[in-house]
Amino acid sequence: MTEKIPLLDLRAEYAEIKESVDASIQRVVESARFILGEEVTAFEQEFAAFCRAEHAIGVGSGTDALYVALRTCGVESGDEVITTPMTFIATSEAISLCGAKPVFVDVDPKTHNIDPNLIEAAITPKTKVILPVHIHGYPVDIDPILVIARRFNLHVIEDAAQAQGAEYKGRRVGTLADMACFSFYPGKNLGAYGDAGAITTNNAELAKRARLLRDHGRTSKYEHQVVSFNWRIDALQAAILHAKLPFLEGWNRRRHEIALQYSKLLKYCGAQLPVIDEDFGSVWHHYAINIVNRDEVQKKLKEQGIEAGIHYPIPLHIQPAYQFLEYEAGDFPISEQVAETTLSLPMYPAMTDEQVYRVADSLLCILKGEAWT
Repeated sequence: MTEKIPLLDLRAEYAEIKESVDASIQRVVESARFILGEEVTAFEQEFAAFCRAEHAIGVGSGTDALYVALRTCGVESGDEVITTPMTFIATSEAISLCGAKPVFVDVDPKTHNIDPNLIEAAITPKTKVILPVHIHGYPVDIDPILVIARRFNLHVIEDAAQAQGAEYKGRRVGTLADMACFSFYPGKNLGAYGDAGAITTNNAELAKRARLLRDHGRTSKYEHQVVSFNWRIDALQAAILHAKLPFLEGWNRRRHEIALQYSKLLKYCGAQLPVIDEDFGSVWHHYAINIVNRDEVQKKLKEQGIEAGIHYPIPLHIQPAYQFLEYEAGDFPISEQVAETTLSLPMYPAMTDEQVYRVADSLLCILKGEAWT
């Protein structure tokens, strides 16, 4: 029977780090300290150091991170936030939950990230924040965005949900803008065993306000400065992430090796391959190609025991949930084309070279109309 190759293999990851993770879980359970406390503080300090940031604030999910960061930057009802339609809905949901309006800008056809050249035309007197997404773990070209933001006195928040450890021109994601938001959803490069997230910043005042907002607006146990909510990370998830963090650099290096192998093997396959640029250090959360007849190719790969994914098939501007914004199909043609053609190949650090070759060989045979052997 042909071995199946999953899109992601979390069991293999756990097998590699079982002893460390199990010990961290046992430590928290035995301490009976499940909310904030030393485990959360230790992870926040180590994750800030990993990102080369001054501050990290643990929260309950990547969505929480986006919402708290937007609130921290003063986004409220009636404001506008510029972002991309080519991402998971959490990006725009957080904007909407603040009472603000997501304003979409099309993406660059090569990187699938927001196109900086289109941002200025979308700015209005209501614009408060620019929220670029490092899609697939590939950093946004953020310097021109920062120039625009300074000119119009806007905040910039990175959606770094897929980009733990990515680098842009020698600077690590998480330090490129006013704030950055990370998701530790289990499938991320650094994933929890449930939902978790974090915010990073080099601004002490923003960090202070984010900590206030994430924990009922309190400055002591029963003193609350503002009306807020509970967006805390729990100690179990923080301890698990702390145990996994020392492995992340090595996992990201292995992802890069796999991406280089894919790109070499698939160089002449006819698909659009991801960009590789030494100034944009992707962490390859996805290895996403663009290909005609995407759905048929995915089906044929599955028949051969290879799981490929689709990220993301419906751009945000034509999601049913956003009909009230009155965008139409055709408004962002690059995003729509990307949505129709993107296929993510298996990508996880435990992949063997043989598995990478098999995926590439299977794909090449499918594209040439040959039988795979």
